[in-house]
Amino acid sequence: MIDPHSFTDSTHPLTTHVSLTLYFRFPSSIIHATALLTLQTPYTGPLSLDTRSLTIHKILDPATPAPLPFTLSSSEHPIKGRLLTVYLDNNSSVLILYSTPPSSSALQWLSPPQTFNKTHPFVYTQCQSVHARSVFPCQDTPAARVRYSAKLNLPRELSAVMSARHCDRHDPVGTDLDGVLTNEDSGFGFDLKSLWCEEGRVVEEFVMEQPIPPYLFAFAVGELGFREVGPRTRVYSEAVDGVLDAAAREFAGTEEMIRQAERLFGEYDWERFDLLVLPPSFPYGGMENPRMVFLTPTVIKGDASGARIVAHELAHSWTGNLITNKNNEHFWLNEGFTTYAERRIVEVVQGEDIAALNIGIGWRGLNEEMERFKDNMEFTKLKNNQEGVDPDDMYSRVPYEKGFQFLWRIEHQIGRPAFDEFLKKYIATFKFKSIDTETFLDFLKANVHGIEKDIDLQLWTEGTGIPPDAHEPVSNLYIKITSLAKDFKLGRMPREDEVANWKGQEWELYLKNLPRAVEASQVLALDARYRLSESKDYEVKVAFLQLAISSRCRDYYGEVEKTLKEVGRMKYLRPLYSGLVQGPGNEEEKILAKRVFAEARECYHPIAQGIVEAIFAKHV
Repeated sequence: MIDPHSFTDSTHPLTTHVSLTLYFRFPSSIIHATALLTLQTPYTGPLSLDTRSLTIHKILDPATPAPLPFTLSSSEHPIKGRLLTVYLDNNSSVLILYSTPPSSSALQWLSPPQTFNKTHPFVYTQCQSVHARSVFPCQDTPAARVRYSAKLNLPRELSAVMSARHCDRHDPVGTDLDGVLTNEDSGFGFDLKSLWCEEGRVVEEFVMEQPIPPYLFAFAVGELGFREVGPRTRVYSEAVDGVLDAAAREFAGTEEMIRQAERLFGEYDWERFDLLVLPPSFPYGGMENPRMVFLTPTVIKGDASGARIVAHELAHSWTGNLITNKNNEHFWLNEGFTTYAERRIVEVVQGEDIAALNIGIGWRGLNEEMERFKDNMEFTKLKNNQEGVDPDDMYSRVPYEKGFQFLWRIEHQIGRPAFDEFLKKYIATFKFKSIDTETFLDFLKANVHGIEKDIDLQLWTEGTGIPPDAHEPVSNLYIKITSLAKDFKLGRMPREDEVANWKGQEWELYLKNLPRAVEASQVLALDARYRLSESKDYEVKVAFLQLAISSRCRDYYGEVEKTLKEVGRMKYLRPLYSGLVQGPGNEEEKILAKRVFAEARECYHPIAQGIVEAIFAKHV
């Protein structure tokens, strides 16, 4: 096996291209689809593909088009889904006719009332880590990079974006399905061709000509608008002037960031860098889908500090999208490098103090994860064993922040100019490849002679916990904020002149460095002075609400409930729900958490629903 999270067999040829037709049925939250998979070489024997919850109608040899025998495993594996085995006889391609269910784990279907405009429905994907298989049958491992093309058939009043180049928008015609459907009864049990050509529909065509891992497959369909913010950047969202204008202001500096990133890492290889601001239910801060980054609306803060997330997703254009971890056990190769790169971009664009604040917030986050995983220290390793582990359940800051610390340690050892040269060479050597930790370490030792004598590479990559040569940042602003947080323990609140210039990141760092629990009266006094519970910056608001929950300051439970109902970003859901249900003597909090989840569940993406259910399974 190539990947603990995939049925992909290392002895089978890999898919090199996928051609999709997707017919969106919004009333029933279903996609009727065809997937034409092209293999590296003609192959005879069983071919293993990943699926989850898909209905497979028919599989054909597109050349003849005779049916190909196949089997679908009878039970669903909780992590891998269902194994689809297609039996080939010197075939180099496979045509699969299938439908997605309303419960597809990658898709969130929003009814009109769940959207900003409340007029039209909306659907979007989140395929990382192991959810592309719930959109189309595939070898759903980052080791299997594919090019793809897609035709999306949707209601005419909607439009689509993808992690691919947009080629065309046209009225549907029967020839859209040439080479895909051969007769009237296509195996769907209805005539897809006449459905495809119905009045009131439109077809959008896309192509991705560079090989990407399947988790970067992405689309969104809804009533979309956009603003131009740079020569290679548009920002899209639902067609709401307020959202589009706020996003355009927040991300006005994107082109400057791309130029700085190119100085650091070499030419930007993906042509365009567009941004899509999704509805509030999007479960992540951002998702680095090539050409079309997906973002949570919580990054629009009104002070351009949301650009940090854009810097992170931009950095993925080199580390993650160009060079990809072979499987999730080496996730730090994606996220540690990207966190390092993001902070280098921020340092140039926003200054060293802001970069140091980000490192400090990350350092606190890393220390919190050590506490979270104290009963399972395997997950504190950079390279870890994920056999039988759901990558969504163990998602944490460790690969980001411990990975960052490792690369920062190497930079300190050899100096920045030498490290920059190393980074450029690393990217040029491995671009469009999927690699593992050993490959990186071999390359490091070959290019930085004697590094293994100066840094314990095995301890950093395979050891648990935080290595002794990791460290927090050094900056006057960082030291000032952390010492003010220490003063709070002694009962001293910061004076207004001390915090006059603070924005969200300063407050976030301050709150993260306060004791886990304080007197309820202290929480109330802090909020009375600085109104943190009303902050428009969710990082600040949620950090404050975490303090309120752990201090059992019940005055803020109404605000906790409101927050859990208005956003679906897991970075906020996880600590708030965990804070409510963990520990003894909190029956009232557990009842609150269960009621809020029951009422908010339908507004969360399926991945986020699963995370909250896992928290409840452990603590309730």
